[in-house]
Amino acid sequence: MNATDDPTPDPAAPAVFRLGYVPGVTPGKWVRIWRERYPRLPLELVSVEPAEAPAALRGRRLDAGFVRLPIDRTDLHAIPLYTETTVVVVPKDHLFAAADTLSAEDLADELALHPLDDTLDWAAAGLARPPGRPALERPATTEDAVQLVAAGVGVLAVPQSLARLHHRKDLTYRPVTGLPESQLALAWPEEATTDRVEDFIGIVRGRTANSSRGRRTEEAAKPEKSGKPARAKAAGSGTAKGGGGGGAKGVKGAKGKPPAAKRAGGANARKGTARPRRRPS
Repeated sequence: MNATDDPTPDPAAPAVFRLGYVPGVTPGKWVRIWRERYPRLPLELVSVEPAEAPAALRGRRLDAGFVRLPIDRTDLHAIPLYTETTVVVVPKDHLFAAADTLSAEDLADELALHPLDDTLDWAAAGLARPPGRPALERPATTEDAVQLVAAGVGVLAVPQSLARLHHRKDLTYRPVTGLPESQLALAWPEEATTDRVEDFIGIVRGRTANSSRGRRTEEAAKPEKSGKPARAKAAGSGTAKGGGGGGAKGVKGAKGKPPAAKRAGGANARKGTARPRRRPS
């Protein structure tokens, strides 16, 4: 289902946490943890194009989503997660395939493809477009640009995750220095920071199930049952009210007086060490 779809909600349907993600992002690790901790709350993954993600979040078609920065943060919260390496995609028989790392200057004589859905912020790097000779037309999508690279028409600079997403056996890619990098973030509507969103933020931040900053999981929230009987208070404490031989009265005897043997021992203790009796001669 595309994030732009807006189906009429079914009141009888169970609550669903709708998580968006842009191409190249692999949220599987976080989704797996969610399903382990909250098995009764379904999570629906929704693929969304980078340009559509902010509107899908503001329109509440998504509870949260993985997006590429920069985005318009009006009415949106965003937690930056990590920055991706920028690579250049080339045919396997290209001269660049023999290099470990390239620089922006290395691309100067290459035909540089610049798709309309490009997510790299060239303006932030002081560039109007990718370095190199501009193509006559801009491909509509990154996937289209990859097809042109495979046909021997130019090279393409993209975040590494997109190079992996559109990988082909006849293509390879190499890291490039001096180009803007793509930053991934978790975003959600500013006025919709629900418990479910807080729970997912906790998972992304690596909080444990019983973290004080996040809600406890369904299993952890259940009261503990130790199965062990309560430990009886020590005999002779004088605070227990129960009767019987195990209670305080059973130790002290009637009216709280200690037994006779204990009184005798106590008398000797008060007088000091008792003198031994002399044996008859």
